[in-house]
Amino acid sequence: MSESAVPLVVARRRFGETTRRDLWWVQPLLVFAGLSTFVVYATWAAFQGDHYTYGPYISPFYSPEIFGTSPHNWFGPKPAALPPWLPFTPALLILPIPALFRFTCYYYRGAYYKAFWGDPPSCTVGEHRTTYWGENSFPLILQNIHRYMLFISMAVLAILVVDAWEALWFADPATGRVQFGVGVGTIVLAANVTLLSGYLFGCHSMRHVAGGCVDQISRAPLGARAYRCVSCLNRRHMWWAWTSLFAVGFADLYVRLCSMGVWTDVRIW
Repeated sequence: MSESAVPLVVARRRFGETTRRDLWWVQPLLVFAGLSTFVVYATWAAFQGDHYTYGPYISPFYSPEIFGTSPHNWFGPKPAALPPWLPFTPALLILPIPALFRFTCYYYRGAYYKAFWGDPPSCTVGEHRTTYWGENSFPLILQNIHRYMLFISMAVLAILVVDAWEALWFADPATGRVQFGVGVGTIVLAANVTLLSGYLFGCHSMRHVAGGCVDQISRAPLGARAYRCVSCLNRRHMWWAWTSLFAVGFADLYVRLCSMGVWTDVRIW
């Protein structure tokens, strides 16, 4: 018996077309709103250049303060060699590091590809483009810098840990004597460091680093244990990504409002 081949014709969905009956558009809409709010606030805060310290606290947007006017600065004020027309704040030197780390993060790629580019808007939902290039051509091939931003971000995180430690030491207004204490701001900065650590060490690239940077995990017995530990964090990578994003933004807001006198930092101990 002869068999004849029947051509299968797959109709291409129009943009946004789908047979799904659930509220598939809610998640990309919330992602769009959340990321847009953070980007707008972080950009505004980075260009302010003031109200980023309060007592022993320093905003994570501005740390490390390489050049600046606060007591937290490393190398003094803005270099005189910089042209006066060039926008400068301590945050503009630091924020590109965590920004590029998050922008190239595997989770955030999937999130903003859907929410901002509609590529695709969601699973089984029609998208606007007709070709697929992947991330092997410009500009998306630049996403490969994620592994390098990981190492730089680890250094920045270490500095934020030091900031959280220094937030435990308050100067007495009357005597100037530094003494141990815990304020609400101390908890805010410590929570920020904790959530950032969960996000960074749960990164997909971090699993490769923890495993000893080998293709077969069995070749690195010690690395296998670290790999399993990092994998535990990676299973909730989306949760760490969003909570750490909120924490770092709120930490800057808390220090800023305390510095402006809008909020009062309560000493717990």
